[in-house]
Amino acid sequence: METRLSPEFADTPDGRQAESILRACVHCGFCTATCPTYQLLGDELDGPRGRIYQIKQVLEGATPTRSTQLHLDRCLTCRSCETTCPSGVSYAQLLDIGRRVVDERVPRPAAERVKRALLREGVTSPLFGPALRAGRALRGLAPASLRDKLGEPRAAGAWPTREHARKVILPHGCAQPAMAPNIDAATARVLDAIGVQALVAAGSGCCGAIRQHGGDHGGALRDMRRNIDAWWPLVQRGTVEAIVVNASGCGVTIKDYGRELASDAAYADKARRIAELARDPVEFLGDQVDALAQQLRARPAERLAWHPPCTLQHGQQLGGRVEALMRALGFELALPEQSHLCCGSAGTYSVLQPELSHRLRDNKLDNLQRLQPQRVLSANIGCIQHLQAGSAAPVQHWLEFLDEAMAPAA
Repeated sequence: METRLSPEFADTPDGRQAESILRACVHCGFCTATCPTYQLLGDELDGPRGRIYQIKQVLEGATPTRSTQLHLDRCLTCRSCETTCPSGVSYAQLLDIGRRVVDERVPRPAAERVKRALLREGVTSPLFGPALRAGRALRGLAPASLRDKLGEPRAAGAWPTREHARKVILPHGCAQPAMAPNIDAATARVLDAIGVQALVAAGSGCCGAIRQHGGDHGGALRDMRRNIDAWWPLVQRGTVEAIVVNASGCGVTIKDYGRELASDAAYADKARRIAELARDPVEFLGDQVDALAQQLRARPAERLAWHPPCTLQHGQQLGGRVEALMRALGFELALPEQSHLCCGSAGTYSVLQPELSHRLRDNKLDNLQRLQPQRVLSANIGCIQHLQAGSAAPVQHWLEFLDEAMAPAA
């Protein structure tokens, strides 16, 4: 795609990156067939191709409007379009740049600014856990857009205490420890069962995704640097062999630390090393089938449905890996129709765009329920919480299920 960026953007890092991405776009439109918002709304401006053109126009000097901002806001950043794109266009990177530029030029209404600031600062705050508990106690009084977020978590159970020579870092994140503490504990127990110790580094926190997608790029970089500082002593000593990221949304972001901090002389090398060490659990456990199988105590004869998060199948390009691993362990995961389409969670999207988010969730649940599952498995806290709010069947992380299958008989 031919493009001539305006002088104010042409020689900036964002401008050079955007120009490179735009040149790769051939305007074929394959992406529209896999875009959830285009499928719902049927508007070219609410599909990847239309959004790319809007960003291109702004970077070439056109004045963005509130309408431009709205169409960019409606994108879920699910990256399904990237999986489909024959040219390998890095759409998500271009969208981040476009959103930053538009937000600098188009003031948001006060109520919207407050909501976004509360999400950015609230979810990443140490006070998020206490606030969530208070919200659960007063769930009936909460706004409808937040009520679905206040389901009760499963008890975490005991964290393993054994020492192992093999060690990994388990990022603690921001929302997951408060919303679903059992995911981290179950991950640690599964790793412990095969002789791997999960370490949680003091001082680590949000991976940066909340602020990145909330329009605070500087804050996202600060989150990334803080995590690198927390993890680096363990990495530098050669203590750990991987950073196992059990929230697939965080995994996408941590694997991108190297690119995000490439121009930061103090952090570039460290960030690249952190990104190299980041592994989704299915990558780390993929060659541990025999060790995992030896630890299985039961194979529940349940109908299992599998919802692959967009961050796993599109963001990390690991589609099919969890199904293959579970099949090797004797479990069958049924995949619903249109499994490539987003469930509507997408981090803070379900709060900022509740109407579209709920329509996508209803479509996803309709397809899942046709499988008549007794349990739905997924790999990301946002998807799990979002789907559980509308599902009669339990929805949980696949590592929680595996942990149960490994538990000694009562």
